[in-house]
Amino acid sequence: MLKRLLNLFTSGTKDSAKASISRNSDGAAIIPRDQHTISRKNISSAAIKIIKQLEDAGFAAYLVGGGVRDLLLGGHPKDFDVATNATPDEVKRIFRSARIVGRRFQIVHVRMGREVIEVTTFRGHHDDSSQHAARSEDGMLLRDNVYGTLETDAMRRDFTVNALYYTLKDFSVIDYCDGMSDLKTRTLRMIGDPATRYKEDPVRILRALRFAAKLGFTLEPNTAKPIRELGGLLLNVSDARLFEEVLKLFLNGSATATFALMRDYDLLVHLLPGTDKALKAGDEVGANLIEQCMINTDKRVRSGKTVTPAFIYAALLWPALQQQFKVLSSQMPHTQAWSQAAQNTVNLQLTRTAVPKRFLIPMREIWDLQQRLPSRLGMRALRTLDHPRFRAAYDFLLMREAAGEALDGLGVWWTNYQTANDEEREEMVKNLAKQSPKSASKPRRRRPRKPAAAPGGNE
Repeated sequence: MLKRLLNLFTSGTKDSAKASISRNSDGAAIIPRDQHTISRKNISSAAIKIIKQLEDAGFAAYLVGGGVRDLLLGGHPKDFDVATNATPDEVKRIFRSARIVGRRFQIVHVRMGREVIEVTTFRGHHDDSSQHAARSEDGMLLRDNVYGTLETDAMRRDFTVNALYYTLKDFSVIDYCDGMSDLKTRTLRMIGDPATRYKEDPVRILRALRFAAKLGFTLEPNTAKPIRELGGLLLNVSDARLFEEVLKLFLNGSATATFALMRDYDLLVHLLPGTDKALKAGDEVGANLIEQCMINTDKRVRSGKTVTPAFIYAALLWPALQQQFKVLSSQMPHTQAWSQAAQNTVNLQLTRTAVPKRFLIPMREIWDLQQRLPSRLGMRALRTLDHPRFRAAYDFLLMREAAGEALDGLGVWWTNYQTANDEEREEMVKNLAKQSPKSASKPRRRRPRKPAAAPGGNE
């Protein structure tokens, strides 16, 4: 499939290609319909309607970004973005369902049916003296509502393969940054000076790794070179935005490759400091567990199954939790050490990325059930089985075993227990007690009853 697509890119002689691809007055290459693989039937009908309505209102509008890139690569993108010369207020006047969002750079979300299409106004070049743009001391853009032309908008995009525009007027692709060539060579190249662009928005560092992993592209050397040195700029990004970006890293179907790149470029120290410390200390089991989680996550995403961030974070922070627990278990009782280790791990992580309570609470439950799963005597196994988070904790247990942690067949026992009937479950617990007589439940001592109060006495 890939070879066929690449052949479509390069079909014909160089002379015929030069003859069919023209340039507009700004110097952009215009790739006609017969020289690319985009078909309107693969484009969101909502995006097409929005583009046509903007054009009918007298504005220019194009499909842009990842949707165009993925269509040219033969994919079926779910998200489509529109770029226009209409300002956010003008877009909102055209579409009743429009909503302006964003502070640093305003964009418009236009709802059509169940779809929400992101509409952005052409960006212009920065002017530090302008009241519409502002930078921090590190060069990070704090406000960026500077509007421009189609050409300046292309130059303001992050990567060349994301700066391709598709027009409905003649169904051509407009290429200002030689993005088509980078698509052919499967290269991810930053537009402009990479170091400057990373400083403007450090999240571009994460986007570079995410796109490289997702697309299977090679990072162009100059694009890759500043990443290690400038990774610390991620600490300037809000913890809420970093949480969303971390989820994007691991929920796009290429989490395994993404995590490997994060380790290669030493970014874990900025995003997951506790885990980074544990892995650098040689926690191979922890590294294997995270890899198992990434593999399972990729399989679920690609098959259309749901993935909860609570489970992903439970795995990502597990090495940090284990390292904390080893230290504290020699200083205090087991249960107290576990609770304190979990709290320390969470507190450290919250200094880097936000983790909403709706994910934080189930993550802690998955961890705590790892302590309960070995306790199966009496009615404990049945009570654990009835816990609402049991299934996630059970899957986590199997990952721990697959990662190489010695758990004495605990995963197999719980697998069999779930499919057994009531009599078989009772027998399994009895056999467990016979194998570990010292762990057998001791008869509870009844507390002596309090003597009845004398008539008229004080209670």
